[in-house]
Amino acid sequence: MIAFVSGPVAALAPDAAVIEVGGIGMSVLCTPGTLATLRTGQPARLSTSLIVREDSLTLYGFADDDERLVFELLQTVSGVGPRLAQTMLAVHSPDALRIAVATGDEKALTAVPGVGKKGAQRLLLELKDRLGEPVGPGANRGIGSPVSASWRDQLHAALIGLGYATREADEAVSAVAPQAEAELAGGGAPNVSALLRAALQTLNRTR
Repeated sequence: MIAFVSGPVAALAPDAAVIEVGGIGMSVLCTPGTLATLRTGQPARLSTSLIVREDSLTLYGFADDDERLVFELLQTVSGVGPRLAQTMLAVHSPDALRIAVATGDEKALTAVPGVGKKGAQRLLLELKDRLGEPVGPGANRGIGSPVSASWRDQLHAALIGLGYATREADEAVSAVAPQAEAELAGGGAPNVSALLRAALQTLNRTR
């Protein structure tokens, strides 16, 4: 198991970072929130989880060990793979997921793209008493209150992390706002990864 990678950030993409480790570039899939904390050329340390498949080896990266632990626990639920687990952590922090499970908050779980009512019920049933108590500074906040940043904040931070100027990031966020608002109007939560891809396409057209 590769527990973590540490080294300078060689490159950033909409859903991954390349960390130089011993002269080798390790591609690590990350949430927009984690990517927003990274800067090309700057040192970074990411906790990692290696997913082994017959035809691939995929490394997922996290801001800390707790986020990696929750990522791995989420995958013990039937029907939850690494991609969905990562999407859940892109929408909610580990503590927000702990609160949602502890309080039986189906609505918070169905806010994650790809999680329906039955999926939320399965998560609540199979994760009960397994995620533990909230451990972060927001542990004593109101029950069920969101911990993660809004889609606008996440998207803006991710674009800044990819090297775009504040003005460019502002314009890109405004350009994809109708897409996000349509998802909200439909009762779901904006898919920040999809919005980031759309925002990057907008920026590429204007350059």
